[in-house]
Amino acid sequence: MTTPRNASEKTGDGRFKPGNPGKPKGARSMVTRAMEALLEGQHAALTQAAIDKALEGDTVALRLCLDRLAPARKDAPITIELPPIASAADAVAASSAVLAAVATGDVTPGEAGAVMSLLTAHKTIVEAGDLEARIAALEARGAGA
Repeated sequence: MTTPRNASEKTGDGRFKPGNPGKPKGARSMVTRAMEALLEGQHAALTQAAIDKALEGDTVALRLCLDRLAPARKDAPITIELPPIASAADAVAASSAVLAAVATGDVTPGEAGAVMSLLTAHKTIVEAGDLEARIAALEARGAGA
């Protein structure tokens, strides 16, 4: 029977211990370190060269500069009038408001989907709180009997 290179990597039952025995978290690869060494001290000059090319009309350089300096937003704030949500019934009213906002074109279906996910999560939390309160009331009634 062969033993692993490092027997301490295994537990008593022969399975490997949890965790990654490889390179430490945050360690840079050899290629990354080589590229950083080549570019050392040149970042400002390279950035200025890209800006100069973009200003001369080089569309690839322009796109590169804009992507780095003003990246497209992944999401943006939206405004929807929602009622306070303290019960499951309130969540139904809020989801109706979200659907109405989609129907009128005030928000996109994707934005509405994100809000609906938040509403669903909040409804679950509200329901858990209601259930906890009901159980506590039942236990208090049972203890008094």
